[in-house]
Amino acid sequence: MIDEAAIRLRFEALDPVLDERGRRRFAAAEALAAGRGGVMVVSQVTGLARSTINRGLLELRGEAQPEAASGRVRRAGGGRRSLVAKDPTLLADLKGLVEPATRGDPMAPLLWTARSLRNLAAGLGALGHRIGHNVVADLLREMGYSLQGNRKTLEGSSHPDRDAQFDYINAQMKAALAAGEPAISVDTKKKELVGDFKNSGREYRPKGHPEPVRVHDFLIPELGRAAPYGVYDIADNAGWVSVGIDHDTASFAANSIRRWWQLMGHKRYPKATTLLITADCGGSNGARVRLWKRELQTLADELGMAITVCHLPPGTSKWNKIEHRLFSFITQNWRGKPLVSYQAIVQLIAATTTKTGLTVQSEIDTNTYPKGVKVSDAEMDAINIRRHDFHPDWNYTISPKSQQ
Repeated sequence: MIDEAAIRLRFEALDPVLDERGRRRFAAAEALAAGRGGVMVVSQVTGLARSTINRGLLELRGEAQPEAASGRVRRAGGGRRSLVAKDPTLLADLKGLVEPATRGDPMAPLLWTARSLRNLAAGLGALGHRIGHNVVADLLREMGYSLQGNRKTLEGSSHPDRDAQFDYINAQMKAALAAGEPAISVDTKKKELVGDFKNSGREYRPKGHPEPVRVHDFLIPELGRAAPYGVYDIADNAGWVSVGIDHDTASFAANSIRRWWQLMGHKRYPKATTLLITADCGGSNGARVRLWKRELQTLADELGMAITVCHLPPGTSKWNKIEHRLFSFITQNWRGKPLVSYQAIVQLIAATTTKTGLTVQSEIDTNTYPKGVKVSDAEMDAINIRRHDFHPDWNYTISPKSQQ
């Protein structure tokens, strides 16, 4: 692998003291040392034409007489005038084609076209400039442009009580942990197609023998989709994932929490009297989902303990602890591996570990969870719920009916 950074560092250090011949021979020496593909890489790093570097290679190999032998070295400012010097509007027109500000003008050139080097050269040609795509690349580099992908940084408008809700959740969490009570973060991971489909990422295999997968991501009806619902125990750094085969409903979410308590939570917190849940504002465990509250009432009655729920503000799901303490590591663990069956998904999830001691258990939830279940006003009135003073729509406690 050619170390472009090292070549750039050496060139930037020597370029101010090199004349044309020295610059050419330096680039040629770097290309020769780099081996295959060296001329192209050195040309990109230094900005020198490949023909110039090839000429330097001929000189180094003794196949061409260096100009120094005839006593000729081009004087400063000699040579052909640059295209920018001959065409004073070129840079402004090029910048106009690539600037994001032009997207608001429906008549702007290349607005709805991929801004490749060849399209930019064609766009400049339509404006009266004579230029090739290679020169466009050089000019963009000199102007400080480079190929960039999209970056997710815009969160949209945030709720005015966003920070206050985070502070409230943090206070509730600290109080629960200090009292030795369980505090969990819950959410549904992205649903996955089950079958021999492409999974992002790479893994080691014999060279030239990648694992074959389907070309198109069409649902296999007999396999369907997997809906992993996770429970992350914040104090214990342990995770539970129920892999559902049916719809992601509030009943499925509540049953996942139930299974976590039966198989993991009860052993870890045998004297627990309350359960704190942090969850997103939307989805199957959303703040406005009636079925979620009814199912939590059933769960509270079964466990004989009060369940407090604190929802993260809208649009802040990426701050949910389960996302970056559990789900991200599951994704890393199964990268590049087709999720060929539900059992394979469960095994990959359960095999997820981290250097900080994360442990995960998982099982398939074969129950069916029909969509569109309605909860009547009478059922809502029967829920033993106490809404907190601060943002009662986001923060509430559901206690067993025996404590009414």
